[in-house]
Amino acid sequence: MKKIAVMTSGGDAPGMNAAIRAVVRRGISLGMEVFGIYQGYAGLIEGKIKRMDAGSVGDIIQRGGTMLQTSRCEEFRTDEGQWKAIKQLQQHEIEGLVVIGGDGSFRGAQQLAKKGFPTIGIPGTIDNDIPGTEVTIGFDTAVNTVIEAIDKIRDTATSHERTYVVEVMGRHRGDIALWAGLAGGAESILIPEVDYELEDVMKRLADGHKRGKKHSIIIVSEGVCPASSIGEAIKNTTGFDTRVTVLGHVQRGGSPSASDRMLGSRLGAAAVDMLGEGEAGKMVGMQNNRVVAIEFDEVFNGTLPVDLYVYELSKSLSI
Repeated sequence: MKKIAVMTSGGDAPGMNAAIRAVVRRGISLGMEVFGIYQGYAGLIEGKIKRMDAGSVGDIIQRGGTMLQTSRCEEFRTDEGQWKAIKQLQQHEIEGLVVIGGDGSFRGAQQLAKKGFPTIGIPGTIDNDIPGTEVTIGFDTAVNTVIEAIDKIRDTATSHERTYVVEVMGRHRGDIALWAGLAGGAESILIPEVDYELEDVMKRLADGHKRGKKHSIIIVSEGVCPASSIGEAIKNTTGFDTRVTVLGHVQRGGSPSASDRMLGSRLGAAAVDMLGEGEAGKMVGMQNNRVVAIEFDEVFNGTLPVDLYVYELSKSLSI
């Protein structure tokens, strides 16, 4: 394979630039020409394709977001849109494509593979919600961003003797809430995968108050319910001075952690190696700290159970 391309799609995640850099420079080191596709599948359909060299990805490993930009594209969901994309790739004589993104991005890549165009996926999403890999690019940075916020919120919570409800990202997956909640010492953690009883949250707050606790932090994954409803219920039931903070898209940004830079670099290089060896229709991921290849069908049909031990541990450590 002499010409390959790389693109990012869906939500951005810190560490995507490290993966782009790895794809470009690994490809060049193997004698390939590497092209960047700008603005995701929409840009692919429109032909926003540019040849990249080693210098074009210089000084990006420390930057958040994606230098190739990203978007969502309804047209690409259609058969006609997918053939338009393939035509653009063929016009540039590109023989293989690396797609960095999440579930929706991979489904698009799979459609291209089914139409005969070789694709490899790299999991890039802060939600850590892709079956087949133990970690996704951007998750570690997002967790550290949340922990930094929790630490600062706890300072003011202590000063004013308040209860804070902090809403974090994760519509269908609670890993950000779970990991950041445990590492940040939250008193309660609410995630989509586990049913919760608001009475239990109230009881934990009341018990802590009786023991002399002057402040509390509750982490709510956005997939559970709006944090504002939890905060209002706490205030109305307990009378505690309660505030709500929604972290929002601040969790997506920022310089990627060392872990995410390493992950992006390893997976990016592995994706290029796989294309060079004739593999396609797969995702590269991490299992037991080793890079593995997983068929797209296995990814889509796989399960992603929550680590209940970590959830129970957080409850026992936050008494």
